[in-house]
Amino acid sequence: MQTSGFKLSREVTTDLNASPARKRVPESVRSCHTALIGGYVIEGHVPADVIRKLLKEQPKVVGIAAPGMPMGSPGMEGPNPQPYSIVAFKADGTTYEFARR
Repeated sequence: MQTSGFKLSREVTTDLNASPARKRVPESVRSCHTALIGGYVIEGHVPADVIRKLLKEQPKVVGIAAPGMPMGSPGMEGPNPQPYSIVAFKADGTTYEFARR
């Protein structure tokens, strides 16, 4: 994210579920990392260009997520990348596909 121009501060915790931001993420789309960017919750290995799209379009959602740790997502590069969805999630827990890689 830093190489993509985002400024970061990190908070390492052993209890991911204690994070207030994490509590806003539906269990079905939770992953390994939770971030707050521009008032949105970003969950998992979401590509920087998709975050920029979110910030530009400003949909009425709580955030976006790359559920699980999809092979081929940022930080999960490998010889056999797989297509995966980045989903948007709303406060009521509903989700929809926001982007696809």
